[in-house]
Amino acid sequence: MKRVLSSLFVLIAVMLASGNLFAHCDTLDGPVVSTARAALEKGDIIPVLKWVRPDDEKEIKEVFARVLVARKASTEAKEIADRYFYETLVRIHRAGEGAPYTGLKSGPAEPIIAAADKALKTGSIDDVIKHVSAAVSEGIKKRFDETLERKKHADHNVAAGREFVDSYVEFTHYVERLNNDAVGKTNTHGADEGNNAAGGHQRPVAQRDKSWIP
Repeated sequence: MKRVLSSLFVLIAVMLASGNLFAHCDTLDGPVVSTARAALEKGDIIPVLKWVRPDDEKEIKEVFARVLVARKASTEAKEIADRYFYETLVRIHRAGEGAPYTGLKSGPAEPIIAAADKALKTGSIDDVIKHVSAAVSEGIKKRFDETLERKKHADHNVAAGREFVDSYVEFTHYVERLNNDAVGKTNTHGADEGNNAAGGHQRPVAQRDKSWIP
């Protein structure tokens, strides 16, 4: 028991050493941890397994069994063991998506994610559609207006021409990304959105407005 608890302390310390923020599945209130929390209380691993690949089931089952034993030692041991299981599950879940993992995030989910979760609970998607549709319309119009205005001056001089090209590429790539998402050509939330099949011209990721994206 002491060896188990010691190992848990060390692993938790390592996992908590980084503080990067990640997507909804990395949050303490997200669906992955919520499933894990309920599974530990019931002692039933089955609901958890849907979050990992078949090849990772064995590892998760082994960790789950060890944690069930460790959490019986004391209240402190329970808290540490539970946190260790959450960390392990989310890390393996992220790895299955090809995404990095550096720790769990606390705090509320992004509004659009919260709306999506609420829709699944209520059975109504109307609020999500309204939110996304409004954001998409605003994003397209903003880029279109900027590109159209710069097009008027594109041949006046080289600098103006390059400004037009910059806007044109951002506008066309933006609508392409939206269309690809709409028809199902989506990346996982851990993938690099900067990789675009349409061509090599684009603004750096940091300069692109992605506020509409969950």
